[in-house]
Amino acid sequence: MRVLAKLDGTLLDADTPLIRVDDLGITRGDGVFETILVVDGKPREMGPHLDRLARSAAMLELPPPVRADWERCAQVVLDNWSGGAEMALKLIYTRGPEFGDGTPTGYALGLAIGEKVLRARSTGVAAVTLDRGYDPEIVARAPWLLLGAKSLSYAVNMAALRHAETVGAEEVVFVAADGSVLEGPTSTVVVVTGRTLLTTPPSSGILPGTTQGALFRAAERAGWATKVEPLTVSQLQEADGLFMASSVRKITRVHTLDGVALPDTTALHQELIALYESEY
Repeated sequence: MRVLAKLDGTLLDADTPLIRVDDLGITRGDGVFETILVVDGKPREMGPHLDRLARSAAMLELPPPVRADWERCAQVVLDNWSGGAEMALKLIYTRGPEFGDGTPTGYALGLAIGEKVLRARSTGVAAVTLDRGYDPEIVARAPWLLLGAKSLSYAVNMAALRHAETVGAEEVVFVAADGSVLEGPTSTVVVVTGRTLLTTPPSSGILPGTTQGALFRAAERAGWATKVEPLTVSQLQEADGLFMASSVRKITRVHTLDGVALPDTTALHQELIALYESEY
């Protein structure tokens, strides 16, 4: 099932054409987006997602998103969803048609969550480390690279996941040129050591994770320690648990890294899921 609404709040048939063929979001990937998990009609982390949408838009020098418009647009999708208890709510914001009047394109789309994602939540995934091709030191001095923006230019991310499949894995952990850990193509890396959760800082050019943020808040309330600091691949290998956090996949455990089986973290995974769900 799909539900589609324009930014002005107009509900459309999901098969109705909406994007012009010269829209810069399509021809150049010139736009930003967010994907929000909705459970029983309630979006999770809507505020942080809209904050991140605005941050990404600013990095691309797009007109600032009007928060009330996006909230209204999203609500139209929520009100008209009749699928399962969960859905993925996508917010897409582009620079608009190349030969238009300069008005950006914005819309919200509700989508069913695929079986592959649901299966990974319970069975876990095998991951491989892949070079992302930049040093974190370049982030501050080269803002035009848009490192840390959730832009529509996801071709590299998707190519990395396809490569992972060719070597028998389902997930990727990007690594920087200096050997530090970055993020997954569509997820945030979370490491568990004892009663401490660790993740990579956004200053390294990654997206600030909304699901990771929710997990860390819940963990801190429960007495865990949390750290945001640079990580190495060896830390992933030696940790008590390695997980990937994302809106739709929630907290997914990594059971194999670069072909090497990691310790069984089934019980730890259930504990983290309980922490995360306690936020809602």
